Amino acid sequence: MLEKLILDMYDVGMIKFGEFTLKSGKQSYVYADIRTAISYPDIFVNLCDLMYSKMENLQYNSICGVPYSALTFASGIAYKHKIPMLLKRKEAKGYGTKKILEGVYKSGDVCLIIEDVVTTGMSIGETTEVLEADGIKIKDIVCFINRNQGGKEKLESQGYKLHSITDLYIVLDVLYKNGKISSDDKAKAESLIGK
Repeated sequence: MLEKLILDMYDVGMIKFGEFTLKSGKQSYVYADIRTAISYPDIFVNLCDLMYSKMENLQYNSICGVPYSALTFASGIAYKHKIPMLLKRKEAKGYGTKKILEGVYKSGDVCLIIEDVVTTGMSIGETTEVLEADGIKIKDIVCFINRNQGGKEKLESQGYKLHSITDLYIVLDVLYKNGKISSDDKAKAESLIGK
């Protein structure tokens, strides 16, 4: 299922090759634009199902998607499996309750974080900081792709456990094995992973 999903994602342009600058500032020759899964229902459902498969044996009271790209995956998982969800805004509302965190929770609750792609863990840190400030505990983070660029190690040094469906090396291997990319593309992408 994972191999077919990676190939389907490549075929619709969700996995791209070229010169990219990531949010972290790192340069990359491969970019996973997973947020566009919302336009491909079969891919979206498969991504949600794979992420949920990593959550089944973990303990949590609610889930929260990292804004904005992972919000849709958290919503899909919460809806299908009837799991309470929290919504962390990018910025506090300037009206009404002026909250940055929406949903029902209490201090001591455990929230599982959903992310699409982990590079350095910077975006996750922006989310965990808000939740933990309200007394919510974070133990586990589930993502689709670990880019192998230090994010997992950083998160684990902060006491979190990252559960990824796949990593960038596996994605490149699948695409190369199936004739989607050349050995040059694979080598160029791999040469930038650790940088």
